[in-house]
Amino acid sequence: MSPTSLLTAVSLLTVFVGTTAAFLAWRERPEPGATALTALLAGQCWWSVFFVFEIQAATLAGKVLWSDVQWLGVVVIPVAWLVFALEYTGHDRYVTRQSLAALAVVPALTVVFAATDDFHSILYLDSSLVVEAGFPVLDRTPGVWYWVIAGYTYLLGLLGSIPLLRFVRSDALAFRCQSVALLVGTVAPWASNVLFLTGGSPLPGLDPTPIAFAVSGVAYLGALTRFRLLGTSPSPNRRARRLVFERMHERAVVVDSHDYVVDLNESAAAALGVSPREALGRPATSIIPRYGDLPADGSMGEHLTLPGDDHETPYDVTATRITDSHGRTVGRVITFHDIGDYLRQQQRLEVLNRVLRHNIRNETNLIYGYADLLGDDGTHAEAEIIKRRALSIDEMSAKARQILDAFERSHLPTDSAPLAVLLRDTVSAARTEFPSVTLACQPVPHDVFVSSGLGLVFWNVIENAAEHNTDDDPHVWVETEFDDDTVRVIVTDDGPTIDEYERSVLERGTETPLQHGSGLGLWLITWGTQIAGGEVTFAENDPTGSVVTVEVPRLPAREWPAERVAWDADRDAETGPSPPYPVDGRVVDR
Repeated sequence: MSPTSLLTAVSLLTVFVGTTAAFLAWRERPEPGATALTALLAGQCWWSVFFVFEIQAATLAGKVLWSDVQWLGVVVIPVAWLVFALEYTGHDRYVTRQSLAALAVVPALTVVFAATDDFHSILYLDSSLVVEAGFPVLDRTPGVWYWVIAGYTYLLGLLGSIPLLRFVRSDALAFRCQSVALLVGTVAPWASNVLFLTGGSPLPGLDPTPIAFAVSGVAYLGALTRFRLLGTSPSPNRRARRLVFERMHERAVVVDSHDYVVDLNESAAAALGVSPREALGRPATSIIPRYGDLPADGSMGEHLTLPGDDHETPYDVTATRITDSHGRTVGRVITFHDIGDYLRQQQRLEVLNRVLRHNIRNETNLIYGYADLLGDDGTHAEAEIIKRRALSIDEMSAKARQILDAFERSHLPTDSAPLAVLLRDTVSAARTEFPSVTLACQPVPHDVFVSSGLGLVFWNVIENAAEHNTDDDPHVWVETEFDDDTVRVIVTDDGPTIDEYERSVLERGTETPLQHGSGLGLWLITWGTQIAGGEVTFAENDPTGSVVTVEVPRLPAREWPAERVAWDADRDAETGPSPPYPVDGRVVDR
């Protein structure tokens, strides 16, 4: 077989392998790097096809023509390689229209210079035919632009290989094998081209790079099939790590060894009351409260509140050292852990412990004391007292169970219900329970939805207002206010006000042996509202009574079951219009 036939056969084999690999890569779109790898393989195939045309041409003009046409494939390869490497390794943020346009300037000029080669000597100084190994070979003397495009090609090839090198030592076998195959596929044509440029090629006038594409095609084909290139890609790794850092619940700030802020996530920026752009590069002492009190490594041991947090949430602060491969400290990660929920849980457990240990014990002791009296000379009065105390214990136990149930439900997805239904059911039950109290409820549209767990809160608010109302003509009014995001339920009564010490305990959020609430009702209201994502306030009514405002998020409306809608309509018809309602100090009929 003649050298020409052998080169033609090898080149056509290269085209077949490259086309197969390009087809497999094209099918993987839109996987990261699929389109760029397809373009790279297409460029190699283009170069190889017209290389065959060149070696088959018998005249100088023919060989020059096909040599110039090859440049269209040649210039695509380095750009496609760099884009593929960036997308494959997760650095795709550098792949933009602007960057692609900038990368294409030198290749576009090269194609133009190749197409107009007859009119200048920018790309080649001279072209001639020489005989090597018995057949004519095109010998071209490089011009200045030839070295520009050669250097540009190797520069992009190097830049594309750098992010791949880190995966050669990856713990994941698939990524390690993929990276090695890709680097082999890139180094093979590089090495053959270097031999040609340095005069080490077996045929000095013939660039063997298109023949080396056979090795590249096999390597890329193996990576696509054997090692699942584009099917198992490391591209999410870098983005995922950044995403985890940005979206993590913990507030995190990264400082260098000189205590300057070098990174922070979104939640940390919000809690510290700064924008990331403002914080980066600034001393940590100007960003983080009491930074000088932080240990070199470990927990601070005290709770901090952050300047950007309007709720004054307590945070546990921890410093974690960052070390290099030699064990030297190069920085620290300062994390702020929200312990508000933990402290609130401690409060709840302390209160429940007090109730179960103190209140119920006192009630039980009273029962035993009156039972002893009943044993001596029992009367009907003592028996009634025993009954009332027993009912008190039962009621307290029921509220404790309700609280525990509410805590359990707080871990479940929030279920919504119409505010109108919750209030109507609660007011209807209260009217039955307290017939001597006039209960008035402002009408509420059925498209206002809140957490279904608030029914228990509303019942306890209204029950507390009705049960302890000692007015001769007791009244309780329920008013609602709402907008697109918030719902406020305001319960007003004309009975005695809630004692100051009761309100102070609730506002402080904790109890002491000497200062504690008289029961569980107000705690149930407070905690139930917090579980629903809201807050409750207690105020005095003028001239007498209390005003309790429950403010909670408004939830998206959802379809209410048809049978429940019909049942609601029947209940509304049975309940009838609300009784008189106070407006601006006057009692009017709604």
